[in-house]
Amino acid sequence: MDADETRDNVVPGSDEELDTPDVRGYDFRGEFDFEAMMDAYATTGFQATQLAEAIDITERMQEEDAEIYLTFTSNIISSGLRETVAYLIREGYVDVVITTSGSLTEDVIKTAKPFKMGEWEADEAQLREQGINRLGNIFVPSDRYVWLEEYLYDFFDDFFAEEKIRTPTEFARELGETLDDEDSVLKQAADNDVPVYCPALTDAEVGNFLYYYRQAYDSEVGIEILDDYDSLIEDGLLADQTGLIAVGAGVPKHHAIMTNLFRGGADHVVYISTGMEGDGSLSGAPPSEAVSWGKIKEDEETNYTLVEAEATLVFPLLVASAFK
Repeated sequence: MDADETRDNVVPGSDEELDTPDVRGYDFRGEFDFEAMMDAYATTGFQATQLAEAIDITERMQEEDAEIYLTFTSNIISSGLRETVAYLIREGYVDVVITTSGSLTEDVIKTAKPFKMGEWEADEAQLREQGINRLGNIFVPSDRYVWLEEYLYDFFDDFFAEEKIRTPTEFARELGETLDDEDSVLKQAADNDVPVYCPALTDAEVGNFLYYYRQAYDSEVGIEILDDYDSLIEDGLLADQTGLIAVGAGVPKHHAIMTNLFRGGADHVVYISTGMEGDGSLSGAPPSEAVSWGKIKEDEETNYTLVEAEATLVFPLLVASAFK
């Protein structure tokens, strides 16, 4: 086979021109323009373009006055994104928060004692001896949890004084009312009447301390989750449109899309996730999979997207572009 015969295999050519935009990134010549740089993400390709799509969908949520659900896992509060979440609630951009128990405990701790920057590569045994817990490249000294236990025991006395069975949203609201930190997610939620749902309230130090409190002080106290589930479903049914921004996955993301199932699916959805789809897990499931379950609506206009990226890198850009 000569060169002419193999050429079509190597350079087959194209029959027609594509009518899609040219791939082109931001031109850094001249005076810097943040908005222009973010606009250029749409034609940069890869996850930059996914982020541009997420910004468009988030702006549409606001234009159509959708009920906006913000869901996130506890590592978001562990990081400096705590201040970003508090900002969204403070400014009235978020109507519903769904998160994990770790978010609540760490938000409370940070009102009094900061987390500290550490390093990924550390001597874990030495950290254990020093009483330091590692979250990626963030260090959390154990004395934070000693302080938290004392704070929560005092809170439990008041919280269960008149009612023995309470809900996670009541727990989050009344706990937030005790806090005095403008960067606290729970304080901002309490001050701005934004419900904080935590369907797995016992899955962190809160659960440990509730266990000890019930064993030592009052065997009749308990947490009821079904009332919160009723409220979340019913509020969704009353909304003309809903929008979901899921930062991370797990129970918070699924709680949002599952309760939206009752109203025929969420209208606008943005996922930010590093989860992989191949293992069939919920955390890696893309929004298109939720369409098959009826948890997200299919629309003629693009109404859902997945940004496959680590949240501390892209969530502030989404907030800066779509909200700030």
